[in-house]
Amino acid sequence: MATRTDAPTRREQILKEAARLFAERGFHGVGVDEIGAAVGISGPGLYRHFAGKDAMLAELLVGISGQLLTGAKRRVAEADGGAGAEAVLDSLIEGHIDFALDDRPLITLHDRELDRLRDSDRKMVRQLQRQYVELWVGVVREVYPGLGEPAARSAVHSVFGLLNSTPHLGRAGSLPGRAATAELLHRMARGAFGAAGGYYSSRRS
Repeated sequence: MATRTDAPTRREQILKEAARLFAERGFHGVGVDEIGAAVGISGPGLYRHFAGKDAMLAELLVGISGQLLTGAKRRVAEADGGAGAEAVLDSLIEGHIDFALDDRPLITLHDRELDRLRDSDRKMVRQLQRQYVELWVGVVREVYPGLGEPAARSAVHSVFGLLNSTPHLGRAGSLPGRAATAELLHRMARGAFGAAGGYYSSRRS
């Protein structure tokens, strides 16, 4: 993932290329041999690492959901030393932007291929995502106390939709640069939360 600084393992290399190819051509449009060729091993050699394409897809989608949740929990825990709710929200937004910019194929995969997972894997993805959302909801309500729980949850889902639009922004080289894009997304996310908080506060006044 984007936060790693050490060299990727062979499994991680396989998953990265599988995600790219699945996103570009669709799950059924990619063969095991093509994934193997992308990482320099034979197609059958992949079976030393994964039982098949279904296992790769499950690890990609369950894995990223778990990593997002773990990262968000870490950011909240790190802020327990005294950072205010505003700083925690900014940190959560930064973490999600890292994912949205650096793991764009996984967003496409989730949108197109989630239903291909086994029921147990799909339920795990949904469970992890619900926990991720609720963590955000708690922080957002600290920053904007006028937001009720349903409204805060709607705002969080809306911001996720905004941030997860990155696969539709064009090729990476056509963007204004990673730092500028990240800053723009951050400002838009905070603007969306601020608009929601201001709207519901005005309705109560």
